[in-house]
Amino acid sequence: MSTTRPYPPGDLGPEPGGAGASAAPAAAIPAGQIRRLRLAGTRGAVARGRDFARQALHDWGWLPASGADRRAAAEDVLLVVSELVTNACLHAEGPEELRLRCTAKVLRLEVSDLGTGQPAPRSPHRPGRPGGHGMFIVQRLCLDWGVVRNADGAGKTVWAELAAPF
Repeated sequence: MSTTRPYPPGDLGPEPGGAGASAAPAAAIPAGQIRRLRLAGTRGAVARGRDFARQALHDWGWLPASGADRRAAAEDVLLVVSELVTNACLHAEGPEELRLRCTAKVLRLEVSDLGTGQPAPRSPHRPGRPGGHGMFIVQRLCLDWGVVRNADGAGKTVWAELAAPF
């Protein structure tokens, strides 16, 4: 598990700025907007989560992608959403909620569930072995990821952050 940036769910930490900061047009930056999708007790949670994320990416100007880098960034987001929601389905009694938060620099994905397990990349990673690749994929595609336990002890939020392509 990553421990380099253990911010609680919804907290991206200090906003990067100063010299060298991106000069993306104001219209392309969603200004820290948060989107939430309730998944508790629903069928087809992975597909619903992916469709929800795809619509958010469209609304935020990531899709349709204007170039290969933006297209790859959007595909990475959809893959990470799929992996996090799938892990909650398989190992944590199902996902409760998917949250997306985008700033000028980072897209943060959060999947909350009521499970007690601790996600971790399978070690050692064996590419030819079926299953168990989800958190390895998340680790490879994301800037950072981690787990925050709920204060009441019931469940957790698994979060991952990807660089915004702006």
